Amino acid sequence: MTNKASWRGEVDLVPGDLIEIFRTGYQHWAVYVGLGDVIHLAPPSECAGAGAASMKSLWANTAMIKREPVSNVVGRDRYCVSNKHDAIYNVRTPDQIVTMARKLEGKTVNYKITTENCEHFANSLRYDVARCDQVKKAVWYAMAAALVLLLL
Repeated sequence: MTNKASWRGEVDLVPGDLIEIFRTGYQHWAVYVGLGDVIHLAPPSECAGAGAASMKSLWANTAMIKREPVSNVVGRDRYCVSNKHDAIYNVRTPDQIVTMARKLEGKTVNYKITTENCEHFANSLRYDVARCDQVKKAVWYAMAAALVLLLL
């Protein structure tokens, strides 16, 4: 279920849902695991309210898998449930998603903004596919900008 209409606390969260959090300049992703908590991949600079400072994650090479209250991770940012790939990938059961996420909680893992970021992590838990649409969009925009510059 994708629920892009609800941006704040009126969202009904179901364990296993992917939460898309709209930060300044990018989206952060987390997996809802129940009881008001999410598990997410967070480089050291990632925190609610950090604003542009959280862009420092571009240079991080490790991140921690953390379990935190939704409200702490979201802060004042907009968010929604975004299970946007349910129609194209097999979705694990909520129990499978939550169990896998909890097994990873507290681990420090490799982090690369292009191949191993929070969106890859969340999609991997739900679909067993490490995918990041933000990176694809950024590459496309960069290529389009380069083409425009070449044509000038």
